[in-house]
Amino acid sequence: MTDDGFRGLRLHNTLTRTKEEFRPLDWRDGGPSEAERRVRMYVCGPTVYDYAHIGNARPAIVFDVLYRLLRHLYGAEHVTYVRNITDVDDKINARAARDFPGLPLNEAIARVTSTTADQYHADVAALGCLEPSFEPRATAYVQRGDGHDMIAMIETLIAKGHAYEAGGEVLFDVTSMADYGKLSNRKLEDQKAGARIAVDSHKKNPGDFVLWKLSSPEEPGWESPWGRGRPGWHLECSVMSEALLGETFDIHGGGLDLIFPHHENEIAQSRCAHGGATMAEVWMHNGFLQVEGKKMSKSDGNFFTIRELLETENFGGRAWPGEVLRLAMLMTHYREPIDFSVKRLEEAEELLDGFARASEGAAASAPSQRFVEALSDDLASAAAIAELHQLRRSDPAALVASLDLVGVDLAGFAKRLSEAAAKGQAGLDEASVEAAIAERLALLKAKNFAEADRIRDALAEQGIQLKDGKDPATGERVTTWELRR
Repeated sequence: MTDDGFRGLRLHNTLTRTKEEFRPLDWRDGGPSEAERRVRMYVCGPTVYDYAHIGNARPAIVFDVLYRLLRHLYGAEHVTYVRNITDVDDKINARAARDFPGLPLNEAIARVTSTTADQYHADVAALGCLEPSFEPRATAYVQRGDGHDMIAMIETLIAKGHAYEAGGEVLFDVTSMADYGKLSNRKLEDQKAGARIAVDSHKKNPGDFVLWKLSSPEEPGWESPWGRGRPGWHLECSVMSEALLGETFDIHGGGLDLIFPHHENEIAQSRCAHGGATMAEVWMHNGFLQVEGKKMSKSDGNFFTIRELLETENFGGRAWPGEVLRLAMLMTHYREPIDFSVKRLEEAEELLDGFARASEGAAASAPSQRFVEALSDDLASAAAIAELHQLRRSDPAALVASLDLVGVDLAGFAKRLSEAAAKGQAGLDEASVEAAIAERLALLKAKNFAEADRIRDALAEQGIQLKDGKDPATGERVTTWELRR
């Protein structure tokens, strides 16, 4: 029987608004040999002008889980994952000028992008993300001279009548593409100009977007047929994905906020340049993230970088292990909005602690088939978490392997918590803890529950967990305690 590449995986396709059986292009008729087949995925990565915030962590985690699942289903050697770095952007220029005013701009830009990219790599690694197969930088694909660069694609679009030069810019003509707007389901007459682009009089249509813009002597730029300048944001991903994955590939991912204008414009550029019916077969988008019930905003004081959550006490009065941050993300389906809160992190940590206790000493076997089937249903997180609860009771070895499949290192989590508990135990005044517990018991007996709860909460902030029970001989309330691991 012919292998058509279906491995039980179904993914929701933003382009068709349906859940579809996933069959990779290379497994279809006329594809390459079995050894050369690849599942090809591209995900929009960071613009490296500032440290990544917790909202940036969501697509990194979601598509890392998909990458891991694809490797499990097709074999690691048959999956190619590209996640780019945008290192040419007006925000980068502004940050470089602000942070390094005494340096030439290009040198200042290099400082900003290098430092920020390094921190991003450290952050997502701490969240359990694998390195992608390729991580292209936009600046390396502006002018390569091999036909796989941004200048070459602009020349092709102009030659085919999809782009024009005006007002010192090269612009894409959105009316030249009959079904422009299909991904975002927007009618052309309703289109607004894309992000980062002003509506200028030299445009033929308000929705036309920049492919190339001129640079001042102080700005980074490359020589081109249209003058020294730099590429538009949307063009970068079209070129990098084509260079590394081909004109048409399997999956393109990113956040919901990228559907329009970024992904819509990527499709327009790529299809019109190459003449293909699609750019990517499946388009996937993760939902928005808010913090403690509000849109994340520096002015509201609820803006947190990944580094802050991992290393400081700025959120919930403590730092959080990467495994906790990761599981907290995965507890909500990737297409749904997520409210990132201290309560959610506490729930994730409690869940991980229970998993660690249940599987202590167990070596990973193979992930549960039911767990794989849940993930294969468009990364169905609720069903996957329910299966983890079952494995906690029935198969600790499969529990460890299933968590490993989605990038949660249970052994590493348990080790770090144990080390933290030992450190806390070494500096703990046990006599004070026992005195506080005795005071709480007296308050409970006097029915002063509010003050008793205050003592319990104060101890919890020190990592001390109380457990109430009854003396079997007298029936009196007794309280034991332990440091949370």
